[in-house]
Amino acid sequence: MMDDRSRTLLKTLVERYIADGQPVGSRTLSRASGLDLSPATIRNVMSDLEDLGLIASPHTSAGRVPTPRGYRLFVDTMLTARSIDLESATPEIAAARQQLHPDQPQRVLAQAAHTLSNLSSFVGIISTPRNVGVFRHIEFLRLSDKRVLVIIVTPEGDVQNRVIFTARDYTQTELIEATNYLNSHYGGLTIEEVRERLKNEVDALREEIAALMQAAVQAGTEAIAESSDQVIVSGERNLLGMQDFGHDMGALRKLFDVFEHKTELMRLLDVSSRAEGVRIYIGGESRVVPFEELSVVTAPYEVDGRIVGTLGVIGPTRMPYGRMIQIVDITARLVGNALSQK
Repeated sequence: MMDDRSRTLLKTLVERYIADGQPVGSRTLSRASGLDLSPATIRNVMSDLEDLGLIASPHTSAGRVPTPRGYRLFVDTMLTARSIDLESATPEIAAARQQLHPDQPQRVLAQAAHTLSNLSSFVGIISTPRNVGVFRHIEFLRLSDKRVLVIIVTPEGDVQNRVIFTARDYTQTELIEATNYLNSHYGGLTIEEVRERLKNEVDALREEIAALMQAAVQAGTEAIAESSDQVIVSGERNLLGMQDFGHDMGALRKLFDVFEHKTELMRLLDVSSRAEGVRIYIGGESRVVPFEELSVVTAPYEVDGRIVGTLGVIGPTRMPYGRMIQIVDITARLVGNALSQK
């Protein structure tokens, strides 16, 4: 439990450190907080905050800096971020809005990542829209004993091939029967809709057809995931000049490995897409960007009312969180609007 005095001093300390990047001493806190407290009283409160793990003292300074735990308390209980109205946005936002051309979805995503990086001066990331996995036609072809080729055709004509291994050998006649049944009863549904219906209907289906359908659903899920799980990253080099970790080349190499391989970033964005609104991960909380000096701010974006992807900003824990929330939130709305108009 913290009293109002402690909360005010912690809030002031975090805000001063975000603004200046220098450890905050008791004299600075006394002036900036507006509290009529003696330097000795402020030092005692700072000592208490340090005991709580909310602030820390760097080796070479008498001042204090926030810890990830201190930033978390600040963001959760002391920060107020006002949502920006699209019609009254800043000239920077208005210019970015003009560059999101609805007739070029891929360009919208690339420009959105650039916009996030440009407005934040950090790293912008965005996942490409998740394919809903509707199939027009599925076909099974026997390859050899217990090996079957699954051919999945989307309404757009895209074709995905998958080899599955079955528990028993199927004749081509059985595979044709399963193909016809699946297409007549499930064609036009998404893979997820088929999966949900199978939960209720699998007992009523013949064993061989049920097994093939379940294998087809799994194959379809994997094929769609491979074709749609992509992350666009912009502004990685912005991190090189930051005093927070610009001299720690080991940490930067690990971070650039994350940007290069992107698999871990995709996991983070996928988790974030399941939550409403803006999410903030501080000092390695995401386990995807496991660095005490980094934070991630994300938000899902929608197309025609359905969440299809996530975007965000990666930067130092010493980031202006209120402004980052606004940037991520409004960019998510701009991307959703642009893609919904295509």
